[in-house]
Formats: sequence, structure tokens, C-alpha cells
Amino acid sequence: MVSLKLQKRLAAAVLNCGQRKIWLDPNETNEIHVANSRQNIRKLVQDGYIIKKPNVIHSRSRVNTRLAAKRKGRHSGRGKRRGTRDARFPSQVIWMRRMRVLRRLLRRYREASKIDRH
Repeated sequence: MVSLKLQKRLAAAVLNCGQRKIWLDPNETNEIHVANSRQNIRKLVQDGYIIKKPNVIHSRSRVNTRLAAKRKGRHSGRGKRRGTRDARFPSQVIWMRRMRVLRRLLRRYREASKIDRH
């Protein structure tokens, strides 16, 4: 078994990828071993003795199913909470919403003359 380290490095440089993406034909090791320049490597790529492997697929299916479950309200029990109750949903925000709703209601009542200013 001959060492093809140089050829793999040159092929990675020629094909603009990492060395893990290079496939060297195991049946043509002697042919590849002779190649010691970028020009020779280009010729081997053209002949099909050296191939750039496709990208490995990194599936998001598990993430998507988990997000769908989270939208339904799963995975948010006591054990999953890191922040305090106030940090997760500030009481000030609740107060502001409540006041705005009430003030809107009062404004509508005043306009409909159900109540007056006093």
C-alpha cells in the first residue's frame, strides 16, 4: 500500500475542498501515486480517478418535529425553565396590557356616554 498523502492534499487544493471530501480510486493507486504535480492531479480528476465527494446531508427533521411539539406547548415544564417567572414574562408587561385594556374600555364607555368624566 503506497502513501497518497501528497496526492490527496494536492487534489483538495485543486478541487477547493477539504481532504476528507477527496476520493481516490483504490483500483488505480499506482496511477495516482505517479502524479506529483497539480497538472497531473487535474488530469486524474478529468479521467475520474479522483472525485470530490458530495456534501454530507445534515437533516433538520428531528429539530422540526421538536419545534412543532414546542409550538403545541410541550417541553416547557418546570424542569426546562431557567429564568425566574418575572424574567420569562415580566409582571410589568402584564400590568401594562391590563391597564391599556381597561383604559380603552373606559374611553369607549365615555364616547358612548355610558359614563362621564366624574
